[in-house]
Amino acid sequence: MAIKNIHDLDVLDICRICDGGGDIDEESLDQEMQGIVQTLLDDYKNGRDIDNMKVFEQPDQDVVTDIVDKMMMILYPGYYRENIYHTRDQHTKLSVLIEDVMYNLRKQIEVALLYDPEYADSKKIVRKRAAQKICLDYFRQIPKIRAYLDTDIQAAFDGDPAATGTDEIILAYPGLLAITIYRIAHELHLLKVPLIPRMMSEYAHRITGVDIHPAATIGRYFFIDHATGVVVGSTSIIGEHVKVYQGVTIGALSTKAGHAAHGTKRHPTIEDNVTLYSGASVLGGNTVIGEGTVIGGNAFVTKSVAPHSTVTIKTHEMQYNQAEHHTEEKELEQDETWFYVI
Repeated sequence: MAIKNIHDLDVLDICRICDGGGDIDEESLDQEMQGIVQTLLDDYKNGRDIDNMKVFEQPDQDVVTDIVDKMMMILYPGYYRENIYHTRDQHTKLSVLIEDVMYNLRKQIEVALLYDPEYADSKKIVRKRAAQKICLDYFRQIPKIRAYLDTDIQAAFDGDPAATGTDEIILAYPGLLAITIYRIAHELHLLKVPLIPRMMSEYAHRITGVDIHPAATIGRYFFIDHATGVVVGSTSIIGEHVKVYQGVTIGALSTKAGHAAHGTKRHPTIEDNVTLYSGASVLGGNTVIGEGTVIGGNAFVTKSVAPHSTVTIKTHEMQYNQAEHHTEEKELEQDETWFYVI
């Protein structure tokens, strides 16, 4: 039976064609393939965002990821190794590494500035000079970033009885890794660099499960325990000595305004010395969690909480009546010691 269209072929037919047999000649197959290719090429001409073909007018994701990885070596020189620069002197190696990161970051910022209305239509030399200045200003902030990270490491050590030492925290805690990349990205955000900070934070999201928007403001001694599933929105303000467990959301309330709400305060303010237990959701731009407050696990908070408060949800105890073969739920009184046992 003659087959007129490649869509009529099953897997065995295609295999026979590849082996030189079958009922369709190579010329017909080529025509079908060329038709499919042309259909796809025509589909790219619709002028949609997805049809963008300017591949060199966006920052390179692989290069941005490489910059983050090398920044880890700059921030923690005794913990992250590199195998590119061969020299016996550690300071020489760090000097070469810093210059390498500065060069590549400057080039990526130059591309990213195309998304800044101030530079979108400017000449390449103007963007190059602006990128160079931003890059230099950024690296002047590295000591500040390291000072914050030093407090984050201390917060993790003080807050986790399971920690055997700060070496373990730096090398093995995904929460600290997520916070580190956030602090790297946040300083670029403060310098108004488009795209790159968010690309960095999403890289952290992929490898740690923690999603911290680079625009969020987070104070010293920030600790994320167990890490996975934590979300911190872009307009969140978090004070010092804040401790967050897995699955916590510091987010926005969903509104009909959608993107029209961009630029407004949509995420909560968390004051100093607050603890948010696993699964807690704190939502809304007008929501303020007062100093020293404890938010219990799975609590859903959309209103402000006074300082030094404890917020919990009612819990139930499952009981099984073997004689009658049915289950019952019984409300439990909350034991305040529960908050301090993990």
